[in-house]
Amino acid sequence: METIADLRTLREELRKSASSLALVPTMGALHAGHVSLIRTAREIAETVLVSIFVNPTQFGPNEDFEKYPRPLERDLSILEKERVDALFLPSASEMYPNGFQTYVIVEDLARQHCGQFRPGHFRGVATVVLKLFNIVQPTAAVFGQKDAQQCVIIQRMVNDLNLDVRIIVSPTVREQDGLALSSRNQYLSTSERRAATVLYQCLQEAEELVQNGERRTATILSQVTDRISRQPLARLQYAEIVEPLNHSPLRELDQEGILLLAVFIGQTRLIDNIRLRPSDSG
Repeated sequence: METIADLRTLREELRKSASSLALVPTMGALHAGHVSLIRTAREIAETVLVSIFVNPTQFGPNEDFEKYPRPLERDLSILEKERVDALFLPSASEMYPNGFQTYVIVEDLARQHCGQFRPGHFRGVATVVLKLFNIVQPTAAVFGQKDAQQCVIIQRMVNDLNLDVRIIVSPTVREQDGLALSSRNQYLSTSERRAATVLYQCLQEAEELVQNGERRTATILSQVTDRISRQPLARLQYAEIVEPLNHSPLRELDQEGILLLAVFIGQTRLIDNIRLRPSDSG
């Protein structure tokens, strides 16, 4: 389906059968991480709908909107293999008609971390996700833990606006060497791909430090910074340890925290994260 009208017709038919509907929003360039989200959706709902929309409002002026991968035929083959029930494939003009000027801003959360370096990004994310929720009216929506800040922002929006949709966060899917699956990984050269494993190495080192009793986040972040500085192809944009629900910074890990990373490998920006669980935090 390419139009909102057609999707709403389908939704009315599903409503007659009281079918639960899980939405998996994507920007296409599907990989095993997306497949994991689809399979999670299948476990929790009778009907699975995937959207593919490269959302222009979440890209900055110097970002990769134009070159973002759009392998539609391959995506369709994956969706068919996974027996997805419906696909929503709108155009930009369908989602943002002439005169569009209404946006959703999740205030403080959207200004932190990635929001510091990608102004307007989360405004675009929150807006398109709310639009999809209103159009599709899913009973549940599935997102990936790799985009931890996005997940927290969407959950905050759902709570604040009293939306009747359950947010499911599915674990990050990784390559054998630990690199989190991402559509942007295909931008990496062979040498950059090898260098990109530094993100996972940082996460593992941080987890090991915590399990060995380290609680000072400054010490953990210092180790992360040092590890990345020793990889010539890597440039750290930020590393922060935050509280899981509101992403406020933590000085001491007397509770569970999340280590958030954003690292440039060559010209490609990658993000990753890990939950740090002190063994004595209860």
